[in-house]
Amino acid sequence: MSIELHTWNTPNGRKISVALEEMGLPYTVKTINISKGEQFAPAFVKISPNSKIPAIVDPEGPGGQPISIFESGAILIYLGEKTGKFWPADLRRQVPVLEWLMWQMGGFGPMPG
Repeated sequence: MSIELHTWNTPNGRKISVALEEMGLPYTVKTINISKGEQFAPAFVKISPNSKIPAIVDPEGPGGQPISIFESGAILIYLGEKTGKFWPADLRRQVPVLEWLMWQMGGFGPMPG
């Protein structure tokens, strides 16, 4: 079963598709047209309570149960944990990855849009 990526053509939306490709995970794209307000649809708000893209639904989440995840940083960490790719198992090695991810999300990411 493939992961559902709910997204739109934005930098935050694209970084999840890049991660899914690089990790070799099958996925399908569910387009959320934010210019038409589709992010406020009740079905999408169940997946992303803050009405923001991207969000994913992994039908094979922890314990084999479906899980939905919103916020690009949380999605990247989840995918790294799930696959073991781009995410060190050792806590000491995770710290710099987290530092740069938080820098991108809070510093660099908002600047370009």
